[in-house]
Amino acid sequence: MIVFKALSALLSYPSADLQRAIPEIRAALHDEGLLGPQRQAALKPLLTRMAEADLIDLQEEYVLLFDRSRTLSLNLFEHIHGESRDRGGAMVDLLETYRAAGFDLNGPELPDHLPVLLEFLSTQDLATAQGILADAGHILVALAERLTRRGSGYAAVLEALVTMAEIPADTDEAKILLAEEDDNPEDLAALDAVWNEAQVTFGPDPDAGCPISRDALARMAVPTAAAR
Repeated sequence: MIVFKALSALLSYPSADLQRAIPEIRAALHDEGLLGPQRQAALKPLLTRMAEADLIDLQEEYVLLFDRSRTLSLNLFEHIHGESRDRGGAMVDLLETYRAAGFDLNGPELPDHLPVLLEFLSTQDLATAQGILADAGHILVALAERLTRRGSGYAAVLEALVTMAEIPADTDEAKILLAEEDDNPEDLAALDAVWNEAQVTFGPDPDAGCPISRDALARMAVPTAAAR
């Protein structure tokens, strides 16, 4: 289903290639018919901005939202497991799901990175995709609401996923996530405190490097754990 591949692209780090692909993405979102007129209309501002805005501005906006705001992280398991050992086990399970379906990861992103998951779902039938999205439904609902609060065009992507998977917006799990105070990506002191408090308990060396680097190292260790 090309719609999931298109939405994956929209949630990826902006690049010149992505900007050039916007007409193709726009056509894919329209032609497959999985998104109704309301959701397609909601995505238009983001598509227009992605196509026309300065690339550096797009990249800075993306980093502020998704890389410097823990409550907007696109690494899904971070919202429910944080940096605990449970997150490592969940990623092993997800990797096994990918491999069983013949889907191989390419690139440095973790298995629970939402664009990676959507890329995988593009290879599956609709019922399977809806079921997997529903499992992460409360996270998607929370991300959609947080992005809406910030007036971000990316909210339309998350809202489209919530709609396609028929995810209820008022579950107790979603309310718990939304009760957490949103990060301010421009409050550098608060961000430093979050990183300093983070406990990474899986991966080769839990005390080495920054949290992003540690996540990448943890991903390298996952195949070995899966083999066991």
